[in-house]
Amino acid sequence: MQRRVYPDIESLSQGFAEFAAAALRDTLNRKPQATLVVPGGNTPRHYLPALAKCQLPWDRITVTLSDERWVDVNDAQSNEQLVKQHLMNHLPVNTPFVGLKTHHGNAFDAIETIHQRLDKLPLPLSLTVLGLGEDGHIASLFPGMNPDLTDIHHCIAVAPPVAPSLRVSLSLELLASSEQIALVVTGKSKRQLLNRLSKHPDSKIPMVWLMQRLNAAITVFETN
Repeated sequence: MQRRVYPDIESLSQGFAEFAAAALRDTLNRKPQATLVVPGGNTPRHYLPALAKCQLPWDRITVTLSDERWVDVNDAQSNEQLVKQHLMNHLPVNTPFVGLKTHHGNAFDAIETIHQRLDKLPLPLSLTVLGLGEDGHIASLFPGMNPDLTDIHHCIAVAPPVAPSLRVSLSLELLASSEQIALVVTGKSKRQLLNRLSKHPDSKIPMVWLMQRLNAAITVFETN
């Protein structure tokens, strides 16, 4: 795990954007297409606009989501809505985007359809960007779930422990097979959690499941 600490969110955003652009260029030097996975939440509102300013062949980079709340894509809680507002709307119109929401009323009924969408992506994922929850969750993989469940799908439906809506998350296997992973951690409590998990891995925590399955290193972007 490579950890990069910044004094504020502005410098973190710039450092992240430079790293992400370099990672995507690395993939595109070897392959015709790349895949970028981005999360929802509050922190991406800062670093996604910085990434959008990078001069990249965006028509060769497919953007998708690490997870999604089962709400309308125009809902304020929708990750797709956030990513379009802070990233996609600032990129060339021919930048490919693959959302996770479908017309199904229930997330559990949509998994086969979403899997088929994801299966058409350039795989393995080139760069996956994740946040870290204060409970150690990543994407929408939460403590209490069974990490050893084998699933033929690239995604799973989730009923979070405390949340108003169902969610869909990329599977642990798909996330762990990423060529590179960037983890953005802001706030003292999350940094302390990461310190603790690095020294004493807890098998109940999804962040630990990911660290134990990865082939590549995780690059962590942190603020003081």
